[in-house]
Amino acid sequence: MKVSEVMTRQVAVAAPDDTLQKAAGRMAELDTGVLPVGEGDRLVGMLTDRDIAIRAVAKGKGPDAKVRDAMTADVKYCFEDEDLDDVVRSMGEQKVRRLPVMGRDKRLVGIVSLGDVAVYADAKQTDA
Repeated sequence: MKVSEVMTRQVAVAAPDDTLQKAAGRMAELDTGVLPVGEGDRLVGMLTDRDIAIRAVAKGKGPDAKVRDAMTADVKYCFEDEDLDDVVRSMGEQKVRRLPVMGRDKRLVGIVSLGDVAVYADAKQTDA
């Protein structure tokens, strides 16, 4: 099974110069804990609700601080045509719950989460 078969395709993206308040509001609206951060057509970071709490709020940064001040710049990702089992194993090794999914042209095409994998596994069990 390929990552493309379980990933979420519709992904909102934050800009590095967005405020943390705007990004947090978007997360709340979408009921998600992560936003990829894009600049032009490049993925430049990932922002999680934990990043906002630990890298911003805990250090006294306010809601007008920029996404770039709290995001994780070292982005781990996978490709949509990779084997899902390999990607899940890699996620476990990296201790991450979500990965941006890239096309081979290095453009963001989705995101895969352990939740996506669990929903797929549950559906597969129900069908059996």
